This record gives sequence, structure tokens and C-alpha cells, in this order.
Amino acid sequence: MSNLLFPKIRGLTWSVTKTPTFSTEIQESIAGREVRVQNFQNPIWEFTLSYEYLLNDPATRDENGQTPLETLAGFFLARGGQFDDFLLNESDLTGRLEDSVYSGQPIGTGDGSTTSFQLVRNIGGFLEAVQNPMNQTATVYVNGAVKTQGVDYTIASGLVTFTAAPAAGASITADFIMLHRVRFHTGSSRSGKEGIEFSNFYFNLYECKEVQLISVRQ
Repeated sequence: MSNLLFPKIRGLTWSVTKTPTFSTEIQESIAGREVRVQNFQNPIWEFTLSYEYLLNDPATRDENGQTPLETLAGFFLARGGQFDDFLLNESDLTGRLEDSVYSGQPIGTGDGSTTSFQLVRNIGGFLEAVQNPMNQTATVYVNGAVKTQGVDYTIASGLVTFTAAPAAGASITADFIMLHRVRFHTGSSRSGKEGIEFSNFYFNLYECKEVQLISVRQ
């Protein structure tokens, strides 16, 4: 598991596809009645990216000495394909800060005894657990009063744990940047090989029609 951030690379084209997925066990009786079992509460997200062009001109090297093609190819190679997971900032794909930046997000109400509260984000009324706030940090407020991380609370896997339980009825909110933990999701051949395809369509120009990422649990 790495905490490296998926690189923001010029050439990413519209559209970016994101798909929330669930897994449900369904048993149907002869009479047509169903029994359904939800295997997990929070969705697994799948992202499909397409790079219309990836420059490989030495004149386009970045501060790390890499061209855009080398950056993407090198990141994939360093992860060992599907082996290693990493972090993804959704706003880097969409250009929309609201896809990752959350302010004043309610995460719970104190009862005088509970000390741990999971960071969540609200998507149309659905509260999705957030396990990967950027750098495992968040600004947490109790009844609007800011608390100090490392003194008043700690965060691990997005779980906020207070040193002293918030008072009954106290509103608990948080500001944070949400990241997805993902890995590459590639088709496998019968030989077990996996990869992504880079097409050289012009001098120093490549394209990569499909990069698939899938979120993983911690």
C-alpha cells in the first residue's frame, strides 16, 4: 500500500466515467419472493480515464525530468500493474473542488460517552464513509469550536477519536479533503498478464484510450 497520489497529467479528455458499484446476494423462491443480502454498505468506485494525447517530447519534461508519457507509464510500472494501491484526488479528474473538498460536514452528535466518529461525505442524502482524508488530517469542530488534532483528537483510517467524549447533543462537524484509495483495474489474459496500451500515433505523441481504476478497502 502506498500513499502516492495518482499524477495529474495533461492530455486527459472528456468524458471521465465514474461508476459506484454494490454487491447483492439475491435468492428467489418459487413463489417469486426475494431475499436480498447487501454485501457491503459503501460502494466500490470504478473510474475510466482516456488520454487523448501524451507528449513524449524531451522539451516537455517536468521538474522530475519526465515527459507526460513517462509519468503515466512509470507510475503504472512502479505499482506493478494491479499489485500496489495508491490515492486519487477526484478533483484532479473533474476540475471541480466540490468532488473532494468538504467543509462543515456533519459527522455525528455527541452523547457524552461515544469518543469515535467516522468521517463521512453526503452524496444526495447518502452518507459514505471516508477512510482517506488527505494526510489523515481534518479540522474538527464541536458545537462550532475548533479542536486541535493530536491534542483533542486523532485520526486513523478516517476515524476521528476524541480524548474526551463530546457532550450530549453536541454537533460534530469536519473540514477535510477526501481521497479515494484505488488500484489499476486491467483486463487479464489467460497467461495472467495485465497492462495498459499506449499508441504512438504521431512523432512524440501517444494516446492511451483507457485507464481503469477501482477503489479498494483498507
